Amino acid sequence: MSAITQTHPPGPARGPVHRTERALAPDLARGSMLLFIALANAAVFTFGNQPGAEASPHGWERPFNLAMFVFVHARAYPMFAIMFGYGLVQLTRRQDAQGAGPGAARSVLLRRNAWLIAFGLVHAALLNFGDFLGAYGIVGILFTLLLLRRGERVQRVALWLWAATAVYTAVLAGVAGYHAATGAPGSAPVPTGDVDSLSAPDYATSVADRLGEWPVHTLSVLPFIVIVWLGAWAARRGVLEDPAGHRRLLIRTAVIGLGIAFAGGVPIGLVSAGFVHVDGPTADAFLTLYEVSGQFGGPGYVALFGLLALRLSKARSGPRSKLLVRMVTALGQRSLSGYLCQSLAWVLLLSPFALALGERTGSPTLAACLSAVLVWLATLTGAHLLQRRGLPGPAEKLLRRLTYGPRPSGSGPVAR
Repeated sequence: MSAITQTHPPGPARGPVHRTERALAPDLARGSMLLFIALANAAVFTFGNQPGAEASPHGWERPFNLAMFVFVHARAYPMFAIMFGYGLVQLTRRQDAQGAGPGAARSVLLRRNAWLIAFGLVHAALLNFGDFLGAYGIVGILFTLLLLRRGERVQRVALWLWAATAVYTAVLAGVAGYHAATGAPGSAPVPTGDVDSLSAPDYATSVADRLGEWPVHTLSVLPFIVIVWLGAWAARRGVLEDPAGHRRLLIRTAVIGLGIAFAGGVPIGLVSAGFVHVDGPTADAFLTLYEVSGQFGGPGYVALFGLLALRLSKARSGPRSKLLVRMVTALGQRSLSGYLCQSLAWVLLLSPFALALGERTGSPTLAACLSAVLVWLATLTGAHLLQRRGLPGPAEKLLRRLTYGPRPSGSGPVAR
């Protein structure tokens, strides 16, 4: 039976994880994929809709649109859902190993996830309607109460659900192919959903709009509990702590997961890039395939970074490569602060009532892309400076204090 199901005498909860206890792969993945999150969210803020792309791309914007739909949009955030589930198990195991007892460990998780809901509400109201923190908090509470300590037979249900999803994706691919083969020629654009808060004339109006948009968005993404569940399944086996021992699993997962995610994004990406012209029903079918297949990017990207971490652990890299890895992992350890910092940047740089860089430049796509890269580099540098001083990110520090109290025992510079 997994260590997570063992019982211990009641005891106090242990504080957050120390930096030296962290595996490389999770932080490397979080820090790197925050660039993809930046690209996706900057595009949404710039164009004022979801998924966020130039409707009439020209020149380099056309392959850029294709790349965004294949590699980024709806493919980056599932990786963070996988890592969230992974972290739930890691935190629980750590509490159990210290003899905190199931009740104390459950209290820590429930308290932490309840505060994530509060963080999400504030984040959505002030900065970003597309907040995921609230959904993480709700899913974290449900998972803690219903699934976290269930036996292996229940945990394997996650694998069956993913197998069923793969079959469903294949059916959607067939439907999309049928529409493409039988549909009439057309010039339908990528179906988008306008977001009122992103076109608000002033900040106060945007806040009011976001308060109405956040609950709907949060409810719409709650089904990613299946993705979180898969992350918990992987954590029970210590996949990322021992990538060498799970190399075959990581390779298969990367190839299959990313293969499905990338292939599923190609049709709508070609439409967005203007390389393929289809009618409305075909565009809708392509969009559905893109959305469902995107969740396979979660395990695929996680597996890819697990393999990268394994390679880095064996390779002899130069000083510059080591510095880059340290910077990226430093951001990964402060991913919550990096994520919130990004949202603040989009409001200041891209909102119509602020700098509105997308409207003031000749290419909104270029403005979104450069903003994303520069903001990510800024958070990368900031995280590295905090790492050198042994300091956590401000959001991590606050969440740690709210979860564990002012002076948790065994605390380190970074909370998980």
